[in-house]
Amino acid sequence: MSTRRPCIGVFDSGFGGLTVLKALLKLIPHADYLYFGDTARLPYGSKSVETVAKYAVEAAHFLEQKQAQMLVIACNTATALALDRITAAAKVPVVGVVEPGAERAAASSAKKKVVVIGTEATVSSHAYRKALQAWGVQAHEKACPLFVPLVEEGWNEHRVTEEVATIYLKEAFAEGFEDADVLLLGCTHYPLIKPILHRVAPPHVKIVDSADATADAVGGLLRRLPLADPPEAERRKLPRVTFFATDSVEKFRRLGPKFLGLPVEDVQHVDLKE
Repeated sequence: MSTRRPCIGVFDSGFGGLTVLKALLKLIPHADYLYFGDTARLPYGSKSVETVAKYAVEAAHFLEQKQAQMLVIACNTATALALDRITAAAKVPVVGVVEPGAERAAASSAKKKVVVIGTEATVSSHAYRKALQAWGVQAHEKACPLFVPLVEEGWNEHRVTEEVATIYLKEAFAEGFEDADVLLLGCTHYPLIKPILHRVAPPHVKIVDSADATADAVGGLLRRLPLADPPEAERRKLPRVTFFATDSVEKFRRLGPKFLGLPVEDVQHVDLKE
């Protein structure tokens, strides 16, 4: 891997972080990428803060050993519960998904009222609520635990998913948040059901995707850090992407393209316990 191109390590508990990688590839094609999916130990949402921090720091160290020059924590749970621990343990810059998403949502809200949907663990951490409050924005958080299994089942346009989304968003845009004008997707699986969310959300609501906001934050950081020489980087137009998974490589190759929108080929199995 050429040292003249920035090498960005992307970490997630599984497949959802591939939506962040998709946004990164679109915005920053002159970088190379290492994607680590801790598929053997997902979901992180049911685990303790200590366990999530331990797993995330192990993944960060692995990516650093593979020459990652920057880490993107493309996992809302790991960002919400352990970003400080990861940042302290890493020797390279670290970007999480919560702060960029919250900043984008705050900038997009004229009413200064935002609805956040995410997993149980992310919502229970109140990481998005705290981040939005720092921008002077009120937040109503709603856990939507059925969305992740529905997405992984491939039911992105299924009527059951639309019915579930209708129920969730009716509850989310309530309790004084009927006039909230932004829906913030606080889980990296949720962009796959964005068409359904557009249909069932109130018509005045703008949807903000943390994946796109995170890619913008990484792009801004790259412009400030001398990690590569852009002219040299442009000699090879296509980024090199290497995938690492702690569980079945075959399953990763099968499910990965649903999230990335591209073939997932170079997948290597890794066992961090070793």
